[in-house]
Amino acid sequence: MSDEQQAAERQTGELPADETSIDEPQGSEPGRGEAPVDLGQLKRVLEAILLAAGRPLGLDQLLALFADEERPDRGDLRSALEALADEYAGRGIQLAEVGSGYRIQIRQEMQPWVSRLWEEKPARYSRALLETLALIAYRQPITRGDIEDVRGVTVSTSIMKTLLEREWIRVVGHREVPGRPAMYGTTKQFLDYFSLKNLDELPTLAELRDLGSFNPELQLDLPDSVVDSRLTPANDEPDAPLHAQEESATIDESAEDASASLH
Repeated sequence: MSDEQQAAERQTGELPADETSIDEPQGSEPGRGEAPVDLGQLKRVLEAILLAAGRPLGLDQLLALFADEERPDRGDLRSALEALADEYAGRGIQLAEVGSGYRIQIRQEMQPWVSRLWEEKPARYSRALLETLALIAYRQPITRGDIEDVRGVTVSTSIMKTLLEREWIRVVGHREVPGRPAMYGTTKQFLDYFSLKNLDELPTLAELRDLGSFNPELQLDLPDSVVDSRLTPANDEPDAPLHAQEESATIDESAEDASASLH
């Protein structure tokens, strides 16, 4: 094509079929930048959600509460949660990451004052139950027979029933030996209750002089019960089975009724 023809086509605004303008991209529109995330607003939203939930929420559960067009990515969500945790530093509440996710909770040192809001005293658990729970936490998966071998006493049915009802432990499998005894392990509810993110946050047995790490939660006053890495028995006698406890209670009630009738 001659120079005169090219000049004429430029004047008419037309280009040859085999030539394209480098100024206009083919097959796409100019890209539009995404609006930056409002970290302050995201923190406020997360704070409101966690306060209203009253239970731990994981990242997927939090993301599901946002509409598609406003949903932040996981990185922004984590950044907002970290910023919110920093804001709570030095205050009476904290943002904690536990087994089931994130939750807003009071700090442990505030417990003496906050507990006075309720007239009911916190549940108190026996030393035998606490030792059983500690063995499951540290040596899982573990069978009931293993626990009895370490403690040197039988484990009462009522203890296992209580731990299962509280959903602190669960059956994680069965050992392939005659009788196929159940093997127990801890649950996310156990981690949540003790404000643990995972089992790696449990104190080592060397640090755990007397199961004292559980005392603030269970309101127990326990003597030393960890020697090296072995838990000593709570007493020299087997834990009383549940039916024996009920029978004892019935006898005590009968004695009280007889005493009352004499007076």
